[in-house]
Amino acid sequence: MSVKEKWAVITGASSGIGTELAKLYSTRGFDIVLVARRKERLEELAAKLKCQTRIIAADLSDREQCKAVFGEVEDLNVQLLVNCAGFGALGQFEQIDPDRQADMIAVNCTALTILTQMFLKDFKYRDSGAILNVASSAGLMPGGPGMAVYYATKAFVVSLTNGIFEELRSAGSHVKISALCPGPVDTEFNDVAGSDFGMKGITPQYCAKCAARGLDHGERIIIPEEAFSAARIAAKVVPERMSMKIVGLNQSSKLGGLL
Repeated sequence: MSVKEKWAVITGASSGIGTELAKLYSTRGFDIVLVARRKERLEELAAKLKCQTRIIAADLSDREQCKAVFGEVEDLNVQLLVNCAGFGALGQFEQIDPDRQADMIAVNCTALTILTQMFLKDFKYRDSGAILNVASSAGLMPGGPGMAVYYATKAFVVSLTNGIFEELRSAGSHVKISALCPGPVDTEFNDVAGSDFGMKGITPQYCAKCAARGLDHGERIIIPEEAFSAARIAAKVVPERMSMKIVGLNQSSKLGGLL
């Protein structure tokens, strides 16, 4: 390996924001490690990228497979980790399959935590590198009736990123970490969650560009849409009970008024 080679490890690379971030960073001089469950999708994407690639087919709901991802790239000069793998589920909390809820926590929170910690140790030792944790505007809300676990997992991602950001700042580290918090994005998320945003989303290409720009600038929280930036400010002054009622009514419309 040439010391000039730099690699990006991107989870959830088989679709949506993850795919677009892989494409974007491949044009920025990165070689790309693509991580997801669907190997065929990763192979299709790798064939389109004009850079060196590695494919790791892994189920990130399994802790050991998370750790194995790090082991498979230890020989590379990894300068960027993108934790993009994640999914949601729409429905009343007690009615969603508990195994699905547990898998959601495992992928959205546990896998992200394991990978962030393992790569961060190397990044801090070298005093270089960056981590992009893909959260959601849901993570900036006090709660999400109708998608309670999903909102909770994204709040975890935001809180974790905030804490690590401050640790790095206090230590004078050059390592960067950001949480990407978009609103609706036109991806496969709706199909997996069994949901419908009910509003037009931004493209994953635009979301990826905003994410990369925000990470470059060292932004702690990256919100691509101006409207959701305003909503974040409003959420600080609107009582939590009212905020959650608004979210609940929005989710209820997707569930046929069951909330």
